[in-house]
Amino acid sequence: MSDQRKPQESQQSQQRQPVFLLPGAVTALCGLLVAAHLARVFVLNDQADLEFTIWFAFIPLRLLSGSEIPGGWLPLLWTPITHAFMHAGWDHLLMNTVWLAIFATPVARRYGGVPMVAIFLVGAIVGAIAFAATTLPGLQILIGASGGVAALTGASVRFIFQPVIVAEDPETGQRVVLGRRLARLADLMREPRTRYFTLIWVVLNAAVPLLPLIGGAAIEIAWQAHLGGFLAGLLMVGLFERRPRGDRD
Repeated sequence: MSDQRKPQESQQSQQRQPVFLLPGAVTALCGLLVAAHLARVFVLNDQADLEFTIWFAFIPLRLLSGSEIPGGWLPLLWTPITHAFMHAGWDHLLMNTVWLAIFATPVARRYGGVPMVAIFLVGAIVGAIAFAATTLPGLQILIGASGGVAALTGASVRFIFQPVIVAEDPETGQRVVLGRRLARLADLMREPRTRYFTLIWVVLNAAVPLLPLIGGAAIEIAWQAHLGGFLAGLLMVGLFERRPRGDRD
């Protein structure tokens, strides 16, 4: 009886799909965000979490001389990055993690884990710079992976909506899918899906600071980091493109 079941069990085993379909680097980055939040929630008490926030969140006011924030300007060496691994709550973490999984996956599959992480980190830094440029001299604190996630969103927009490139093998005549071309910046508005996605995304984020002016409630969203990170990813993804130029034109 058991010998008769083995072929069937073997066939079922071969047909099983992996539990995690995300690239390893994306899974690791999502796991790091979750682990950092778990540590803050379950390891640090309120006082320790406050001190942790002061030292690892991005506080633009440190840039101004005479600031009495503990640590002075020194934490500016790391907080443009470390703020991306801190979140205000589980809902904040969930939103950024889901968005990260969606848009980091195509970038990691196309370029690999290291370029994906590089885009994420540069997006966090540029997002922090944009946040500082629009909030000083006020006291504002930036936390969350939004800038890095926005950079991956901008990077993926350059190719996820582009037509699939299909070639024909000269020997067999078989049609082979080569992937999607990387759109030039000048061509982004030509493809309808790319145009609508980009315009809607930019307009929604740019409208956040205008809500109080039109009678809406103020929303604590770092729209500056979103826009800065998106632009960074949009521009820098071409640095990792290694395909022949003919495939991009």
